[in-house]
Amino acid sequence: MQVEQKRSWLSWWDGSLRSLLFDLAVAAAPVAGEFYAHGGRLGDTSPLAIAALITGFLALVVRRRFPFAVAVVLAAASTQMVGVIGATEVALYTVASKCGPRLTTWLAIGAHLLALVPMVWRWDGFHPGPLTTIVVTSVVVPVLIGLWVFGRRRVLVDYREKAEQVERERKLLAEQAVEAQRREIAREMHDVVAHRIGVVSRHADVLAANATDERSAELAEIIRSTSATAMSELHEMLRALRDDAEPEPASASTTGIADLVSGAVESGANVRLDMAEPAPDVPPEVGRAAYRVVQEGLTNAAKHAPNAAVQVTVRSDGDELAVTVTNRRSPRGHDVALPSSGFGLVGMRERVALTGGRLQTGRTEDGGYRVHATFPLHSDDTSSE
Repeated sequence: MQVEQKRSWLSWWDGSLRSLLFDLAVAAAPVAGEFYAHGGRLGDTSPLAIAALITGFLALVVRRRFPFAVAVVLAAASTQMVGVIGATEVALYTVASKCGPRLTTWLAIGAHLLALVPMVWRWDGFHPGPLTTIVVTSVVVPVLIGLWVFGRRRVLVDYREKAEQVERERKLLAEQAVEAQRREIAREMHDVVAHRIGVVSRHADVLAANATDERSAELAEIIRSTSATAMSELHEMLRALRDDAEPEPASASTTGIADLVSGAVESGANVRLDMAEPAPDVPPEVGRAAYRVVQEGLTNAAKHAPNAAVQVTVRSDGDELAVTVTNRRSPRGHDVALPSSGFGLVGMRERVALTGGRLQTGRTEDGGYRVHATFPLHSDDTSSE
């Protein structure tokens, strides 16, 4: 419990006490530099400059949680912190490394460039050389370093997730191969062994009915009884070979989608459901596949787009069931990766294809991700096996 509380109040610093201490040191560095420049005394410093120093210190401490707000605050405070080195540069680096090449980064750059206007206005004439040096060192360099860090972090995340997806799909293909082999063995045993045992049992019945003496009838009954026991045990073996996985729960249907969304909402997810009440009445295999598509979509949205709004839509026109799971871009700035939770994309396609349906996945125009599955509701389409 204490560990969870500690992580909770450290969430602004990536759950790490070391990150908090590092940010305190970074925030204190400009203040220490200003003290050093004034010989350890701030008596000749204006109250506005002191207030700006304090504001800058507090803002830099929470720069990881509010990168854009901190950049804007530091831009405003820099007009009173002339000669203070490090504060604005750290703020620009943070917003660039956290947000990447987006509007928030460009707005932060604009705010810092505007903050340079009062300083240039106080100059005796226009000096392009010093101005260029200031812009490059205090704006361009921190932003370029931040964008490089953002790009490198995103590439590493993509590589890691792709490797995990490949490994999951490899395991899935191996499991499918084993399952296909098990079913082939079950079919052969049913077609050959079960048939032969059945023939033996029927012959034993005939022998028992036409036995000429009591001993022959008794032996025939033993053969028949043994054959029946063997057939029962064989059926159990075939059931174990065919149904190695646990059966689908009764809730794994369109009727369980509402509970699935409710559970996600109760866990803190921002999910909305658009589905008629009562839930559409569909064939069991279609209901299970639709349920799993929604489950996989919610799982991937929670993993790759945390805190993003998710819309689940389930509609039926009598001939076709359409299931759509759409999530927006994560407000934390993480790219939405391809769905990779559970069976992954391959498993999702397998489930939909088994019902004769179609699956479409891809990014949306706003940077989110969309999973759209359609299922035919005619019995002749859904019983292709």
